[in-house]
Amino acid sequence: MHTDDTSGAATLRAPRAEDGSAIWRLVRDGGSLDLNSPYLYLLICTDFAATSIVAADADDAPVGFVAAYRPPADPKAAFVWQVGVASAARGQGLAKRLIKGMLARDANRDATELTATVTPSNQASMALFHGVARDLGAQVTERERFAASLFPEGHEAERELRIGPLPERADPEVP
Repeated sequence: MHTDDTSGAATLRAPRAEDGSAIWRLVRDGGSLDLNSPYLYLLICTDFAATSIVAADADDAPVGFVAAYRPPADPKAAFVWQVGVASAARGQGLAKRLIKGMLARDANRDATELTATVTPSNQASMALFHGVARDLGAQVTERERFAASLFPEGHEAERELRIGPLPERADPEVP
């Protein structure tokens, strides 16, 4: 995977099936996200492509992604399931750009809240979502969503972050 791109040069686009294995490798090599099966990343790039987003370098290889969906039980929310950025593209605002681009996609434009779950020890993700909220002029509320006892041993509790109400978004940057 070619990853010497800056976030400003990365192109935001819809995920494609061909991106699934590259996104799986990005998560595997990044070391901080829960690694799921390659099949799940194919589903993100196909069944959830309308609500998710990819950042691609000059060679069109994924250097970042947001896996997102609209929960059937909470249809006004856009739920961010995973945000991943290749190590060479970190620290340049790409994760924040990806989240904002995901919200601007047609399938998410009517969402009035952005939701995500984050472990308390993941300070980088906490800072990312609080920064997105600040940029959007939205409030953040937090609550425990999944207790540690619901996971196999060794997994922290997950806190739900609700960011909203979201402002109206401009024309989508990503098809």
